[in-house]
Amino acid sequence: MPKLSDSMADAVIVRWLKSPGDAFARGEALIEVETDKATVVYEAEADGTLDAILVPEGATASIGEPIATLSNGDGAAPTPAARDDGALERPNATPVARRTAVELGVSLHGLVGTGTGGRITREDVEKAAAEPGTTAPAPAPTPAASGKGDVEVVELTATQATIARRMVESATTIPSFTVSADVDMSLITALRRSAREGRDGAPSVNDFVVKAAATTLKELPRFNASYVEDRVERYSRVNVGIAVATDDALLVPVVHDADAKTLGEVSADTRRLAEAARSRTLSPDDLHDATFTVSNLGMFGVRSFEAIIDPPQAAILAVGGTRRAPVEDDQGGVDFRDLMTVTLSCDHRVVYGADGARFLSRLRELLEAPLALTL
Repeated sequence: MPKLSDSMADAVIVRWLKSPGDAFARGEALIEVETDKATVVYEAEADGTLDAILVPEGATASIGEPIATLSNGDGAAPTPAARDDGALERPNATPVARRTAVELGVSLHGLVGTGTGGRITREDVEKAAAEPGTTAPAPAPTPAASGKGDVEVVELTATQATIARRMVESATTIPSFTVSADVDMSLITALRRSAREGRDGAPSVNDFVVKAAATTLKELPRFNASYVEDRVERYSRVNVGIAVATDDALLVPVVHDADAKTLGEVSADTRRLAEAARSRTLSPDDLHDATFTVSNLGMFGVRSFEAIIDPPQAAILAVGGTRRAPVEDDQGGVDFRDLMTVTLSCDHRVVYGADGARFLSRLRELLEAPLALTL
């Protein structure tokens, strides 16, 4: 199992795109894998021939765990045997047979396959299902109803389980603090209105924020860093992760080198990444090497919130919605402006309160004079 995202510890094989005996070329799609971030297609790193599938569709494998074997040219499949650690080898069965076994509740261990090289086929599983003593143990019963009513058990997906683990890690291991500021977005609102808001390719408010954050990170590199094993690592590339809400998870694809891209290029990247995240078609490259994250809930009518740092990053920016609010001018009068609240969560081992204040001050300057961001 390859490592397909920075935070991945294991992943679920959704679908094998090749069958045992199939040849493939470098760059050809082999499997669909659900990681902690998205469902991605893993492509072959070299030419070869698939010999035997060790991890079936729907099963989980850790990084580095063998998930298949390659043929040595004679096409022979390995004979099932005990491993050196004494555990049973995975049954040699076709993907269809494995799915059928799950559906019929049949254990593949001990079945004798009639396929090529002793591989277990769907027919073998169906035959075993008709015989006594071959079904798998019954699933655990659903918890009984209580004063709260009937209980529905919802199992976490691999993505949800990893998010839960990483959020606990962040909350229990990172000494964090937050700083907030209101930003006058009136000029950006006017720019977007003049650009005919909603037109294809027109930058969104979040695009302006991502570009401004990237520029600030380049100028204040202490935030473009991680705390790793009692030292701070600072990075030369500014790669901004953008949190994207899907139906069942929160994914964070990455705009690489966001500081070096134009606002239009950032906009094109964020649009592509958001669409790919929602359709779960992100590539492994889309999920690697984020150095900072922007999380925007403004489109949901949220005024402000505190985001949890995504380790090992040193900070994350939470962006609220734009609201019309009265602001006192220099002459003591009142004017209505478009204000947006931003909140920066920081790892106190890497940066301090004054650093956070400087970050938000510079971010606000860029967003309140946005023409520089459009160049």
